[in-house]
Amino acid sequence: MKDSKRIQNQEASGRSGASGVVRGGRVVEAASTLQVPFDPQARIGEDRDEVRDLFIRDGKISEAFDGPYDFEIDASDLLVMPGFVDLHCHLRDPGQEYKEDILSGAASAAAGGFTSIACMPNTVPVIDNKAIVSYVLDKAKAAAVHVYPIGAVTKRQDGVELAEMGQMKQAGIVAVSDDGAPVSTADRMLKGMQYASDFGLVVIDHCEEPSLRGGTMNEGSASTRMGEHGIPSVAEDIIVARDILIAEYLDLPVHLAHVSTARSISLIREAKARGVKVTAETCPHYFSLTEEACLSFNGLFRVNPPLRREEDRLAVIEGLKDGTLDCLATDHAPHHKDEKEIEFSLAKNGMIGFETAFALAWTWLVEPGTLTATDLVRILAANPAAFLRISAGSLQPGSPADLTIADPQARYTYDRSKAVSKSKNSPYDGFALQGKIVATITEGRLVYQA
Repeated sequence: MKDSKRIQNQEASGRSGASGVVRGGRVVEAASTLQVPFDPQARIGEDRDEVRDLFIRDGKISEAFDGPYDFEIDASDLLVMPGFVDLHCHLRDPGQEYKEDILSGAASAAAGGFTSIACMPNTVPVIDNKAIVSYVLDKAKAAAVHVYPIGAVTKRQDGVELAEMGQMKQAGIVAVSDDGAPVSTADRMLKGMQYASDFGLVVIDHCEEPSLRGGTMNEGSASTRMGEHGIPSVAEDIIVARDILIAEYLDLPVHLAHVSTARSISLIREAKARGVKVTAETCPHYFSLTEEACLSFNGLFRVNPPLRREEDRLAVIEGLKDGTLDCLATDHAPHHKDEKEIEFSLAKNGMIGFETAFALAWTWLVEPGTLTATDLVRILAANPAAFLRISAGSLQPGSPADLTIADPQARYTYDRSKAVSKSKNSPYDGFALQGKIVATITEGRLVYQA
């Protein structure tokens, strides 16, 4: 916000529980549209898009008051939104802190406008017991944003013995997942969903048939031209179909992670029409990139699920437009340069995503007119908050003063070397983007400023 001139009394704005006013911004809110797990009557927020002042008192959104204010922010010509909520990220802590840690990941999230993030359990050791949950939450007390751990479905994520979900729930997890791999068998998925539901938890599943795993990219003409072992799209579709049928049989909720294929989206759409309690997310790389990007043999484009065909990319956009896909997650997956800037077939799967999510969504979805700003807030804030059942995603009085301020007109060329994340493995280096986060506030405290 040359932003420094827009903020009066910056020192006070960095204090937890501060009071202030954000003046003259275009305030955009959204109502959640997904059914909140185990609480179907619950809803978050309302659709609003208007220029107005937003007041903060003692770290919470407030009705208008005359001050005194600890800080004032001039948000004229800027978007003011509820802080974004990422229900799917990897912080690599404990065990792989050379890639990312809880504090550096939270700082990267703040730079991307996220004020609440839920981290996956595929750490070293796995988040499969209350001690590791407590470790994450204790370290997160010093983080710039709210960090919510997700526990494993099975011990060590090995697909055999169910983890102690009840103890982990008491310690503070918000969901369970074996992400990085699917819940291995239909038996484990069925029993895992039943056990999780006893504690008010939902299984988030990585949809990839185990017997079809092991490739480096989408199976198709591009993989043939490159001589790479492909992962067929049906690998995702099979597990999506399995999980939908189990959810329907049990009448329990299930959440499908990083959906990437047209057939999977069709299956989810049909299931929702039947009343199945299924929710789903996708990621920015699935509406902005295709398998053709891999023809460069650049390991930065290697991700799992892999980048798909143009038909799949268009289906992802349509799924976001019609509400089949409820949430936009980052799947932020940091890796050291020595694990990504190598031969394509040897590169690790994953890319960082916190800091580019908003710009990619604005550039590919809002600017062309596919989604409105309210739609974007719905999939980045209201719906993820509703799914996780956390106090976030809303700017209603009494809500935590978690908000994101962005410049929708800012145009720039992305430079991955300037990423706040410890790792720089973004494939969007040199991309022309529109939409930039200029400030992020957590509980009334300024945690990021461009």
